[in-house]
Amino acid sequence: MLDDGKLRIQGVGLIKVKLYRPVEGEIKTVTIKRDVNHWYVCFSVERDTVALAESNKEIGLDVGLDSFVALSNGREIDNPRHLKRGLAHLRRAQRRLSRRMRGSRRWHKAAALVAKAYRKIRNQRAAFHHHLSRCLVDRYGFIAVEDLNIQGFSRGILAGPVHDAGWNSFFTKLWYKAASAGRELVKVDPRGTSQVCICGAAVPKTLAERWHECPVCGLSAPRNVVSAQVILQRARVGRSRHNVEDVVSCVPREAVAFKATE
Repeated sequence: MLDDGKLRIQGVGLIKVKLYRPVEGEIKTVTIKRDVNHWYVCFSVERDTVALAESNKEIGLDVGLDSFVALSNGREIDNPRHLKRGLAHLRRAQRRLSRRMRGSRRWHKAAALVAKAYRKIRNQRAAFHHHLSRCLVDRYGFIAVEDLNIQGFSRGILAGPVHDAGWNSFFTKLWYKAASAGRELVKVDPRGTSQVCICGAAVPKTLAERWHECPVCGLSAPRNVVSAQVILQRARVGRSRHNVEDVVSCVPREAVAFKATE
């Protein structure tokens, strides 16, 4: 129970908490966790969906490693590479830990420094994902993304960069923000999105080729941007088919049969 900035826990009593924003809705569960020298309390609440103002803007997203995400409008968001940027500090902390006797007081202090370095990288990545997903949901009413097998990407030589980018975490935040705001988020089949043009022509490319040149329609643009446009195109087609199926399912079976035999 939360009362005047204090949390009442059975068997413990009142604990003062610092809320970074008001708790909205009915609290269902409370989870308390420790992260190195910090304690966090997480509230799971139930509340009504607060829809944003309607937007007819559409956007397609293509995640990558050179740029974190390319948008179908031509914009590319840089990949911040938080792990790579914080690697020097992390290595120093790990070297200090390796020189300590395991289990000693100094070893525990060094282990806490390593954990803090990882926590900083993790928090920076989460803040970036939250900011970007919020900007997209606030601006666009229809968002198209690839239905990627991220677990498959996180093996082999790409494991480090993929984990550093945190695509799964980003998509999770984008999904629940879109659902909460009443936005439409559509996942499409990712196969071949970088090997075709928006005109439908096949434009095979190797992984090293980062520019799209279509010999049929003459489109010349960055590879990731064209992929994002193809993703949006597929999402539009899928939405149209879904709407047609919904309309047909509402028509009486006799009427459908009659039309089919005309």
